[in-house]
Amino acid sequence: MLTRAAIEGLIPHQGDSCLLDHVVDWTAETIRCGAVSHGDPNNPLCTNGRLGVVAGLEYGLQAMALHGALLDDGNAQPVGYLASARDVRLHAERLDDPAHGTLVVEATRESGDAAGQVYAVAVRSEAGTSLVSARVAIIFPKPESGRS
Repeated sequence: MLTRAAIEGLIPHQGDSCLLDHVVDWTAETIRCGAVSHGDPNNPLCTNGRLGVVAGLEYGLQAMALHGALLDDGNAQPVGYLASARDVRLHAERLDDPAHGTLVVEATRESGDAAGQVYAVAVRSEAGTSLVSARVAIIFPKPESGRS
């Protein structure tokens, strides 16, 4: 099982911005992670002491980045940019409800290459209740070429 410290070495998010705590399992298509950071009042995504359920998309995006790193033999992922979020479903008001327990964050790769990736992401409560789901696409900036 990958721990939070190992996760931080693989995704662009560090410190409090790293929202995932561990990897439950992963395959070439899917990753499933656990997170408890939604219960931290200092979560960087909190606004006015609340963590809205839409923040679950960021949890899914971090799972995507982590999955990409694992697929790339543990090479840290570059910073990517959200290109689209489609079929977004929000099934709760807040992500920080203690009743959710440990969040289960899943990302399933639909397509991808060096320019970007498309995943289906889902965040569920520990009991399996769906909280957030979406299809998201990220793009990676082109590396700058050397100038003469």
